[in-house]
Amino acid sequence: MSSTSRAEHEILDEVEALGSRIARVRSQIGRAIYGQQEVVDQTLITMLSGGHVLLVGVPGLGKSRLVETLGVVMGLATKRVQFTPDLMPADILGSEVLDEDETGRRSFRFVPGPVFCQLLMADEINRASPRTQSALLQAMQEQTVTVSGVAYTVPRPFHVLATQNPIEQEGTYPLPEAQLDRFLLEITVTYPERAAEREMLIATTGAAEAPPEPGLTAAELMQAQALIRRIPVGETVLDAILAIVRGGRPESSEDEAVRRHVAWGPGPRAAQALMLATRARALLDGRLAPSVEDVIALAQPVLRHRMALNFSARADGVVLSDIITRLVGRLG
Repeated sequence: MSSTSRAEHEILDEVEALGSRIARVRSQIGRAIYGQQEVVDQTLITMLSGGHVLLVGVPGLGKSRLVETLGVVMGLATKRVQFTPDLMPADILGSEVLDEDETGRRSFRFVPGPVFCQLLMADEINRASPRTQSALLQAMQEQTVTVSGVAYTVPRPFHVLATQNPIEQEGTYPLPEAQLDRFLLEITVTYPERAAEREMLIATTGAAEAPPEPGLTAAELMQAQALIRRIPVGETVLDAILAIVRGGRPESSEDEAVRRHVAWGPGPRAAQALMLATRARALLDGRLAPSVEDVIALAQPVLRHRMALNFSARADGVVLSDIITRLVGRLG
């Protein structure tokens, strides 16, 4: 057996072993989250890819509950920060305090903030000021935090799961493009189906509710993230990713609608995100390699927060999802 074939068999064995653990994770999440299977799967895809998630939905759809459940099921140290207009960067990152020892000597000591965890829930992230929002940028991209010129490493793995309310915009600060680009996926949380909502009503209003149990450890999650990067990607899938991402840029797109209606398109980080996410989706389905169907399924959550429409598009009633659908349609 050649070294290439041996490596492929090793990856296949690891994918099969991880598949049983992921099935257990899905089962445990299903004990607390009813319906919303696509939301759950896309969140798992993001975490398997080592990225961060922006959950967008109206209040009461279980966004906070999903994050809390993931912390338990994935075995991650979880902390929650409720973002408000008066929240300061030090409330997230931590700060230095002045200590005095027995001899009267004074020195500064760093007190870590809630960002020093493995799963940070940033609840209603757009309610904090831009100064506070930007405090998360370095941690999200580099897994380090700099306070008073000293760099501190956050625990591994590190994921930010932020929530945002799309209908109430009073007293909010839109996330800047630089921070939006740090989120691997923007996941839209919608109302559950009737059957799922009926099951939820019965299960959550009774005398007792069965809590989820751990299905994975932090170390196993990091192993899965390393495995994702070893999954092979075919030329057809690679070409599809490049076609969608480059086709969304008005400077280089062959689509007249893109050139006319898009103010700015997705950058290289969007292609990286799509590459990782398609691998994770294949692994979630127990497949050894991603397909073009994975690219099509993930185009919307990967691209919709990395593109912007111009005034002409708004005047013509064009929405961003229509543009992304056109890009996907060009794949044939």
